Amino acid sequence: MFLFKKDKFYIVVMAVAVTLFFGCESNFKNVQQSNIAEFKPTGDADDVNLKYTDSGYIKAELVSSKMLDYAVVDFPFTEFPKGVVVTVYDKKGKKTRITSNYAISYKRTNIIDLQGKVKIVSQDGQMLETEQLYYDQKNEWFFTEKKYKFTDLKGSSNGQGIDFSKDFKVINSQRITGEVLTAE
Repeated sequence: MFLFKKDKFYIVVMAVAVTLFFGCESNFKNVQQSNIAEFKPTGDADDVNLKYTDSGYIKAELVSSKMLDYAVVDFPFTEFPKGVVVTVYDKKGKKTRITSNYAISYKRTNIIDLQGKVKIVSQDGQMLETEQLYYDQKNEWFFTEKKYKFTDLKGSSNGQGIDFSKDFKVINSQRITGEVLTAE
């Protein structure tokens, strides 16, 4: 069979187009890669045990198997991808233990985001369990919109949405169910 001039022209155009496409693809990938900044931590630590002190007294202790610090990004933060165990001491030496499967601390806002099986247990027998809890370091205030379970010596209650002071002295619950004993 004979190819017509139209068919020859079509084959030549397709060959040039395919050559240009593959030739430009590798250059395009190089340009793409040069415009991507790598997002890597500036600090990476394993088996962390930090103690926060004030006037010679230990105020808190943080233990984590992994810490990543992103100090030079636009919105700096410290990440604990394998969770944390934090022990907080009040002025009288009473302990409160906070655990979570994941935590991230935002440096500019002083907010800590605790996620995954968050549990707070005070030395006085109070316990709060939830899936996510925020802590405002400046105001020493915890809050969440997630479901929670609160237990103390008087009983337990469940709800969704709670905020409270670091020492559990002020507690504001939103939707609450269960037994709640109040002072008469």
